[in-house]
Amino acid sequence: MTPAYSASEMMTISAARMLRNGAVCFVGIGLPSKASNLARLTHAPDIVLIYESGPIGAKPAILPLSIGDGELSLTAETTVSTAEIFTYWLQGGRIDVGFLGAAQIDRFANINTTVIGPYARPTVRLPGAGGAPEIAGSAGEVLIILRQTLNTFVNRLDFTTSVGHGEGGEYRKKSGLPGKGPVAVISDLGILEPHPQTKELTLASLHPGVTIEQARSMTGWNLGISESLQVTPAPGEDELAMLRELERRTALAHELDSR
Repeated sequence: MTPAYSASEMMTISAARMLRNGAVCFVGIGLPSKASNLARLTHAPDIVLIYESGPIGAKPAILPLSIGDGELSLTAETTVSTAEIFTYWLQGGRIDVGFLGAAQIDRFANINTTVIGPYARPTVRLPGAGGAPEIAGSAGEVLIILRQTLNTFVNRLDFTTSVGHGEGGEYRKKSGLPGKGPVAVISDLGILEPHPQTKELTLASLHPGVTIEQARSMTGWNLGISESLQVTPAPGEDELAMLRELERRTALAHELDSR
């Protein structure tokens, strides 16, 4: 019998499964960090997690609140300067996977983490770029995770913070970007992948219980459907147990820190 799970758990576990053992992964804070550490604790114990503040091979027992969280440096194999992370590791072609979150994404997997609304007078000012533009441009491949709504999967970004596939087609190649760019977008409804030629995001897998109509209704463009559309395997008991224990430890640690 399949255990009960939430849409958020389905999304996190689906994202974690996409990380292969032994990969060098440049991790963003939030959902990317949760999924990456779940992968490390389950099927990918030899994954190398790198954060832009300098930790290499971080093995946090709890999820970090920020890239400056001491848990990352304390559990890392080594810590180097931010400059070395970006020049030697990222620009040097030593990052297999960049794992990013976003506030908005468009049909070509360009992402916005800067503002919602006009730049000069935004309705929401977001955390900003950080290292995301460099990760999106130079990592071997990029994974993106975010919840799917009409406010997040938009026809036109309010601000382009990090390039995905630009205007589609051969945009990245013509722009001289070394990495493959986004290879998958994982949401709480399914998994989208770029079309081989146009690079427009298409629905490749639906999570259990989600319909094509639901996915399309939460997408700000006319969402294409893969000819080989699949159903994402439901979370297993071990995956759910590990994720929930990680979240429990994190909540407890942060509760104690706030006292």
